[in-house]
Amino acid sequence: MTVLQTRRQIKRRIDSLSEDRLRLAEDLIAYLEEQESIAATEELRNIPGFVEAFKRAKRDAAEGRVTPLEKIRWKK
Repeated sequence: MTVLQTRRQIKRRIDSLSEDRLRLAEDLIAYLEEQESIAATEELRNIPGFVEAFKRAKRDAAEGRVTPLEKIRWKK
């Protein structure tokens, strides 16, 4: 089953749920979203030097040390 087919099937099933079960499904989906976000954050934190580079980038941006997008040359 493709991702699109899975999404359609989930939507059909959601439409058939009672109000109480719909709220429960929403709680479950919110929990799954949170777990996905936590996993993505951990993946980034495991990249050597990422946390330090991110902190440095935030400081640079806060202090105005940025390059405007218009001045960036895109490689072809």
